[in-house]
Amino acid sequence: MDTLVEKTDNFVSELFTKKLPETCIYHNYTHTKRVFKSTKEIIDSTSISEEDAYILLLTALLHDTGYSESLDNHEEYSVGISENFLKKQNTPQEIIDKVSKLIMATKMDHEPTDLLEKIIRDADASHLAKGYFEETSDFLRQEFEHHHKEKYSRKDWLKINIDFLKNKHEYYTDYAIKNWQPKKERHLLEILNEQAILKKKKKKEKLKKLVKEESPEKGIQTLFRVTLRNHLKLSDIADTKANILLSVNAIIISLALSNLIPKLDNPSNQYLIYPTLIFIVFSIISMLLSVLATRPNVTGGEFTRKEIEEKKVNLLFFGNFHKMPLDEYKWAMHELMDDKEYIYDTMIKDLYFLGKVLHKKYKILRITYTVFMIGFITSSISFVIAFNTLQ
Repeated sequence: MDTLVEKTDNFVSELFTKKLPETCIYHNYTHTKRVFKSTKEIIDSTSISEEDAYILLLTALLHDTGYSESLDNHEEYSVGISENFLKKQNTPQEIIDKVSKLIMATKMDHEPTDLLEKIIRDADASHLAKGYFEETSDFLRQEFEHHHKEKYSRKDWLKINIDFLKNKHEYYTDYAIKNWQPKKERHLLEILNEQAILKKKKKKEKLKKLVKEESPEKGIQTLFRVTLRNHLKLSDIADTKANILLSVNAIIISLALSNLIPKLDNPSNQYLIYPTLIFIVFSIISMLLSVLATRPNVTGGEFTRKEIEEKKVNLLFFGNFHKMPLDEYKWAMHELMDDKEYIYDTMIKDLYFLGKVLHKKYKILRITYTVFMIGFITSSISFVIAFNTLQ
């Protein structure tokens, strides 16, 4: 009998390798071996004859072989395949008939009539109580989608699983009821919790959609607000960096003027002239560039009514209106507020020119830092060379 089980295992493995469709992601050799293992698990805890145990093991290996022939009514095909194989192995007809009967008992709508049918039914559904339940559930979903040519959303698949676990499945043997039922119920609870989370999420999304429909411009307003704030922050950072360089170089020049330059009158210190000049020149250039980076650009400050009517003026920037009379500015602002398209165009212009200013600032800052770095390195090397020459 042990040899027959081994031969059956090899036969099923070879059959699935050669003939099983690739779309059978769940009903494959892995599933067969899991059912086989679960069958042994129940047998080891149940009082049945040795012959019945072997019949169950043969059934566990052969029960899904029909998938190699057809995706529909695979149990009937499994019976045919198992009978042909067992006859070739000179298996007694009585055993063949029992195996066939048990294979047919794995049909979903079949109600088991004896202990062997209960065992094979429970083993076939053991994945519901195993640690790989989620994995096998996903494989089964993919297989259903391939075979039924239908996509299952997460919500629909959870609903199918809940209905199956609550209403369409039950364990029959004492072993399964005691050891597997609690784990199955835990999986059911997890699915119910996930379903509840999805429902809450859907409600939130529905509410968000409703709010969005009521205020379609909120997202646009947020976009402008966040972008403008980021631009201003970047401008502030650039000014801070320029001020730091300005302060550092001012301190360097002050120290040079108070400590180094008075000593250059002494002939013995003439070797310090060129390093000091390099040091001061690069510091002055860095200061000038820092000033250029922060120097404000003042525009004309005037506009005409024609420019307002043609939507050419950015009224959000003070440089475009600081010389205008209050009445003219108020009129222009009312024109702006009455035209939503003009408002957005003005905000876009404001962001665009802020970006241009930022680009100029950071470009000069980059040059300033490069000059400062080169000057610092060059002057340091000059001082070292000067000291070495003196020695």
